[in-house]
Amino acid sequence: MRVGLIITTYEWPRALASVLRSVRAQRRPPNELIIADDGSGIDTRLEVAAFARQVHYPVHYVRQEHQGFRLARLRNLALATAHAEYLVFIDGDMVLHPEFLADHCRAARPDFYLQGARIPLDKETTQAVIQGASPPGVFGRGAIGRRRLHAIHSPILQPLLGGLGRRILAIKGCNQGFWRQDLLKINGYDEAFTGWGSEDKDLCWRLELAGVQRQGLLAGGIAYHLNHPPAARDQAAINLQRFRETQKKRRMRCACGVDRHC
Repeated sequence: MRVGLIITTYEWPRALASVLRSVRAQRRPPNELIIADDGSGIDTRLEVAAFARQVHYPVHYVRQEHQGFRLARLRNLALATAHAEYLVFIDGDMVLHPEFLADHCRAARPDFYLQGARIPLDKETTQAVIQGASPPGVFGRGAIGRRRLHAIHSPILQPLLGGLGRRILAIKGCNQGFWRQDLLKINGYDEAFTGWGSEDKDLCWRLELAGVQRQGLLAGGIAYHLNHPPAARDQAAINLQRFRETQKKRRMRCACGVDRHC
């Protein structure tokens, strides 16, 4: 199976450098890497170019001008660029366990998409990781709250915990795996969602309407979230209403989707 890793980023090149270090350390490297950039400055492009010289798989860079929060469009640009049959999406502030991609590949199966966990780090630990330190384990300091338990890694437990993961893991677009053909079937992300909120829930609801079920990835697919101020939530209520409208009308395929870029 060919797997593509898609990383979205915006104007935090030091965090992206930390994420790319963790990508380089993957036991199972991606077959292709796509960096989707929301209009960052030259430092981000230089980080990507430097990384591309260090690896032996294709590294693609796609960019849109920054015109507010347009994550759905940015992910569609990456989806339109990808060639791998299985795609893992993360954000540019998610530092990966060395087995992250191997876990996603092991758990991938037809007619399912994967939802992984996010382990938040505190400010002090975030700065240490950016400077080159390893993220903490289950018992290390720096991981916030009970979600530090998501740092447990066990390939044996992963298939046994899939159903539990479905129930306890919230939908978050920062750590998800999809079959490319499933995303194309529903026309990818709905670009009508601008501003923070609900574009990932909308995508996953339409996938499930198309017969693609959710499976949680616990005891694997471990990713640490670097601490930063939250995005503005001024569009959250509007986006939630848009999502509810999609549910009400049972729209599987969005009108403003990835076909705009293919």
